[in-house]
Amino acid sequence: MPGKSLVDNGPSMGPLLWRLSALLSGVGLLIVGVGLLFSVLGLRAGLADFSSITLGLVTAAYFVGFVAGTYACPVIIRRVGHIRAFAAMASLASTMPILHALWVDPWFWGVLRFVTGVCMVGLYIVIESWLNALAPNALRGRLFAVYMAVNFVALALGQWLILVGDRLGFVPFAMVSVMFSFALLPITMTEVDEPPPVEAPTLSLRNLYEASPIGMAAAMASGLITGAFYGMSSVFGKAVGFSDAEVASFIAAAILGGAVFQWPVGHYSDSHDRRIVLMWVCILGAAVTALAFAMTERSENSLIPLADSLIPLAVVFGGLIFAIYGLCVAHVNDQIDSSRLVEFTGGLLLIHGIGAAIGPVVAGVAMDVAGPSSLMLYYTAVMGSLALYAIKRFRAAPAAVATADKADFVLMGGGSQAVLQMDPRTTAEGEADGAHSAAGAPEVRN
Repeated sequence: MPGKSLVDNGPSMGPLLWRLSALLSGVGLLIVGVGLLFSVLGLRAGLADFSSITLGLVTAAYFVGFVAGTYACPVIIRRVGHIRAFAAMASLASTMPILHALWVDPWFWGVLRFVTGVCMVGLYIVIESWLNALAPNALRGRLFAVYMAVNFVALALGQWLILVGDRLGFVPFAMVSVMFSFALLPITMTEVDEPPPVEAPTLSLRNLYEASPIGMAAAMASGLITGAFYGMSSVFGKAVGFSDAEVASFIAAAILGGAVFQWPVGHYSDSHDRRIVLMWVCILGAAVTALAFAMTERSENSLIPLADSLIPLAVVFGGLIFAIYGLCVAHVNDQIDSSRLVEFTGGLLLIHGIGAAIGPVVAGVAMDVAGPSSLMLYYTAVMGSLALYAIKRFRAAPAAVATADKADFVLMGGGSQAVLQMDPRTTAEGEADGAHSAAGAPEVRN
């Protein structure tokens, strides 16, 4: 039966969301599985006496696969089409959790995580391409916001599913596999037309650095932090005495805090120098993680259970660390010619992915050398370094972009380069709505 296009069905958000509910529920299931798998691998690795550096390397393999898939998956999609590519990658991804459970070995797990990373970015590309192609231009901003909300909520829900069934046995791995398989249904059964293939991104580090040194540094720092957060938080929680429920709550609190706090931080940056806002976000984040380190080190002498102190603090911590990437994307959008918006933000996404591959390894080394609580000092060091660099850049290039010339801040999260097309700061033709043109772009590099 010929496909149906949703683009011409009018600008009403309600009918559009109803028609796209299958796709959104599919990506929700997918991300719930991703969140659950990160947590269960950390807990199971601890049970198997993996060192922190070993788990860091296993986690890094996932993000290396994610970056590699950014280039490989568009080629596969162009060759076989969106539906077949999605079915193949979802089928392959759904076998990975089961194989983790069958053989607990760090080298084997590293290979599985690499393959999972490749598959996941391919799945994101298919879904995000579809959502972008089907959304009318007038509604892309709201659809983008809904999609980001689904991402954050699904990641948080995935943490609590670790409490279901035999938590350290086969059950959680099987649940991840089931969710990946269920995510196949709304895509393979869809009647809508396939979107145009997504091209592999081009990345010029020199051009990105010349456009915005602080933006590039912030993208790397954000990756260093979030990669370590997703890979090492469950190990940290168990090592400091959290129950499984407290581990899940700690991680989920940080993720939900990131979803909630990005809005006020981002909108405040729309009317202020984003570099100053970024500097203060990093300073406050470093202070919060330093406080968390002190609480962890003195927990034996505290009258308040450590989890009761750290879980509320995780809300603030998550709100600050997840704001870094959104601020850096918004700042770069302020600086560049609107015609190159997708190119540069795609470059930031890849830099973020490279940082996410490095972060778990460095954090794992710190935890092996100085103990599990040093994870908090690792966060402090990364955010403190970025704050100092922001101060340096502000002094080197004090001119700020005029408020009228700024692009609006947008809630940002994980995904592929395909999601950038849905960013409301771009039009269907790839031009920025809120950013200034090349003629009005600042000459000073920020």
